[in-house]
Amino acid sequence: MKKVVLGLLTASLAFGLAACGNGDKKDDNKDFSIKGRYELDEKTPAWKLDKKKETTELTWYINADWKMNPFGDDVTTKKIKEDLNIDVKFITGDDAKLNALISSGDMPDIVTLMQKDTPAGNKADKWAYSLNDLAEKYDPYLNSVVTKDTFNWFALADGKTYGYPNYSNTQKDYDNNVIPANDAFIIREDVYNKLGKPSISSPEDFEKVMNDIKKEFPELTPFGFPPVKDDSTSFQRILQDFIGVPLANEKGEFNDRNLDPEYKAWLKTLNNVYQDGNINDDSFTDDGDTYKGKLKKGDFGVIFASGFNGSVGELQEFKNNSGTQYIAIDGPQSQSGREIMLNQTGISGWLVNYISKDAKDPAKATQLFTYLISEEGQMLTKFGVEGETYKFNENKKVEILPEVKELEKTNPEEYRKKYGLSAFNFFNNDRMNLYKQPEESSVTQLQAWGKGKLVPHFVIENIAPETGTKEARSEEAMKTKFDTAVISLIRAKSDNEFEKTYTEYVDFTKKNNAEDVYKIKTEKMKENKEKLGIKD
Repeated sequence: MKKVVLGLLTASLAFGLAACGNGDKKDDNKDFSIKGRYELDEKTPAWKLDKKKETTELTWYINADWKMNPFGDDVTTKKIKEDLNIDVKFITGDDAKLNALISSGDMPDIVTLMQKDTPAGNKADKWAYSLNDLAEKYDPYLNSVVTKDTFNWFALADGKTYGYPNYSNTQKDYDNNVIPANDAFIIREDVYNKLGKPSISSPEDFEKVMNDIKKEFPELTPFGFPPVKDDSTSFQRILQDFIGVPLANEKGEFNDRNLDPEYKAWLKTLNNVYQDGNINDDSFTDDGDTYKGKLKKGDFGVIFASGFNGSVGELQEFKNNSGTQYIAIDGPQSQSGREIMLNQTGISGWLVNYISKDAKDPAKATQLFTYLISEEGQMLTKFGVEGETYKFNENKKVEILPEVKELEKTNPEEYRKKYGLSAFNFFNNDRMNLYKQPEESSVTQLQAWGKGKLVPHFVIENIAPETGTKEARSEEAMKTKFDTAVISLIRAKSDNEFEKTYTEYVDFTKKNNAEDVYKIKTEKMKENKEKLGIKD
């Protein structure tokens, strides 16, 4: 039902955008002048030059149901408020509300979408200013702080860029190891040692270790994993990454990773583990709180810990109370020699921010973008204010002050309200990790294991068929089918049932014109390669 509702909202949004296309707002802002406020300077950010005395009030719409701290109450936003002489009113909503705002012709000053490839994002030129034009008219310093690869990636068909994201990682970021791994196969260290530090890299090894855990540690569930709910990403993309399933075939065309023979073999391995009684049925229905509770107690021998950076507290609590800990080991591997290719946030980032054509003071909104994208803004939103929330140590690395860390540990809600560190993260990125003094935590070893194993998946980002097309409907149908099929494959009661389920899915893709979907994705992959400067 949620998918049906989302589909209706998306279709409604697309229709609304198309309907307001003929009544586009002006594409420039010639009627807004900064005369008397400041002169443009490529070497100085405009917020440092602006002589406007009255406080500028900006409305900021977030297309999600979020609870935001009142702007200016915490250390982070208080500093932004003082530096730029602004106030911000947050508005939250969903696609239906965004559609209504766009159709009404009365947009907030700033709009944040949840991802790049959306109907609103793809038609941002209808309702948002291009950052290229805003930089030229109000703050050329913006051009010096944006990441060029990211800026080019977000350009629309007219060559101009309208939105700018957070956590957009480039090839350089991957090469410099600034992005922490977030997925691993982890095992209790006491289990690992007692079993003689075994390998689980081959299907045979994997099955044997699960049986050995059941024998030696009968109180444990041998194999666990985070909640799958309606989305079994852990057993799809992430498992495929572990065994190096290619993103493209030898001709450079889109490769349907779900149909890879080695991937099928590993799904069958997991099915064998399930048939051996080494995966608990409850694990498929556990919610987040239940899973975290089991994590704290160390109920699993081995865990497919996708998204482990979100479980630091639970892993630490287990370590503090047990005398052992979970450590990352090499998980399932390709048996044909393919290398692991873990993914993290790609060049498309996460949140995407726009300045609407209804902005009351587009100059001040542009200054805010420049400020938050710059190193100064990044330091503030990540670490706060020097002397108040952090200091630089003898290695010139950031150290969060003891009293700040203590409040985070003892009262997270008060910590967020008082300091707001990393909470105002609309433009943040992983590069800031290089500035901070490394601290030992429950995921330190897990992240260290992941170094050198991350491979960007830029080429397959945002390649879904356009919303509303028959190919888009086909792809959605296949995705929904496989989300269910992959869990059914793992839980198959027999080899025959496994094969029957797999065959049904293959037949389903053929009936849904998968080849037509693949052709569109291949074309979009070519466009991505052109943006990235990749040559086949």
